[in-house]
Amino acid sequence: MLGRTPPPSPLPPRELPRVMFWRLRRNPLRRRSDLAQAWIGLGLTLAVLAATPLALFLVGDAAHRHYARAAQQQAATRHHTTAVLIEDARSHPEPGSAEARQTLYPTKVRFTDPHGRTHTAHAGAQPALPRGSTLRVWADMDGDLTDPPLSPDQIRSRAMGSALIAVMGVHVAAAIVYGTAGRVIQHHNLVAWETAWAATAPRWTTSP
Repeated sequence: MLGRTPPPSPLPPRELPRVMFWRLRRNPLRRRSDLAQAWIGLGLTLAVLAATPLALFLVGDAAHRHYARAAQQQAATRHHTTAVLIEDARSHPEPGSAEARQTLYPTKVRFTDPHGRTHTAHAGAQPALPRGSTLRVWADMDGDLTDPPLSPDQIRSRAMGSALIAVMGVHVAAAIVYGTAGRVIQHHNLVAWETAWAATAPRWTTSP
């Protein structure tokens, strides 16, 4: 009918509040498997809390010592020398731009190693740098251009990265253990339910 007020739409179902550690609370519906899963989760939580700072310190310290030794070896086997351009460096399409100031073009250079031997290689040079210009390069004992030895900041950064990876490994391992335990417990519950239903179902079946 006209003018009749339509019935109000039903309210959306209200989500029940989640109770933390519900498996540890006394409840007539709580199964022994629920309690076992709760204790496994609590034990893993405590283990992660204890292992996180330990992994952070031990792995970070070991990685720092490893990279510090690598830096010492690099400093002993690499030398900083002057190289001379034997060709003009390429020109940048936008000279004077911010991109041009950050761009290095591979350019053929000549340098001498600590033994007095002359080598040629390609090193990064600023755009339009003319032939005969010099730049500083790092070379190894074989006369090959290489990166400079690790700096203290690089050593700290790599050590911290290794420590963070170790911490993530601890958390991932705990999650895998908890997930595996949950699947095992769920399988046990399903088997128990099927067994109980097999014993109960005949009493629910009516005779023809």
